[in-house]
Amino acid sequence: MLLLRGFIVSHEAVRDWATKLLPLLGDALRKRRHGTRREAGISWYVDETYLKVPGRWCYLYRAIDRDGNLIDAMLSEQRDMRAAKAFFRSAKATMGFRPDRVTTDGHGSYPRPIRAVLGETVRHRTSVYLNNRLEQDHRGIRGRIRCMRGFKSPDAASRFCREHGELRNLLRPRRRHNQIVPAALVLQNHGFDRTISIEHEEEAYSWLTGDLAKRETGGRKMLDCLRHVLSGL
Repeated sequence: MLLLRGFIVSHEAVRDWATKLLPLLGDALRKRRHGTRREAGISWYVDETYLKVPGRWCYLYRAIDRDGNLIDAMLSEQRDMRAAKAFFRSAKATMGFRPDRVTTDGHGSYPRPIRAVLGETVRHRTSVYLNNRLEQDHRGIRGRIRCMRGFKSPDAASRFCREHGELRNLLRPRRRHNQIVPAALVLQNHGFDRTISIEHEEEAYSWLTGDLAKRETGGRKMLDCLRHVLSGL
């Protein structure tokens, strides 16, 4: 889209944008999620996956709820009670409330941090099978990192993993495979006051399929929708 308008952007420029803008965008999205989806019987599914940064294995802690919505994500060089406690503190601060149940794979670093941070009343379930939904959800971040060929520094890895989860959660609020979600519902689910509508969908789709003249019209409408989203942050 930028090339069609005469802008040539280098890889270094994109990296600079990511370094400066991703934390700001992630903080804004976390503020929008704060206090949302608070309901009785809420469950958090917590697990970690492995990433190599650089040449050293690190642990990406992630949590989702029963509908697949993101709770929080945190990269750690260790897999111990200290890291688990830091993750639960971050998740609690992000969401603004405690869950009724927490499901993990039964690793020994979880029970004490759950009791210390979330409270004695939170039920801790240990089941590998109940965490299958989170194991499948790991594929999103792992697939994105695989084509990037990894990271060169822990700071870059931590920043990308945390903010990638926020953007992925914003743009993919689906509960089942191939579910169609209107753009207005995307904003509503994340607390935006503004709603947007995409008019002339045929022109927008033509931007992807050919016809250079129609690409310009479809591209402008897609950019207008993006401006509406960013202006609500």
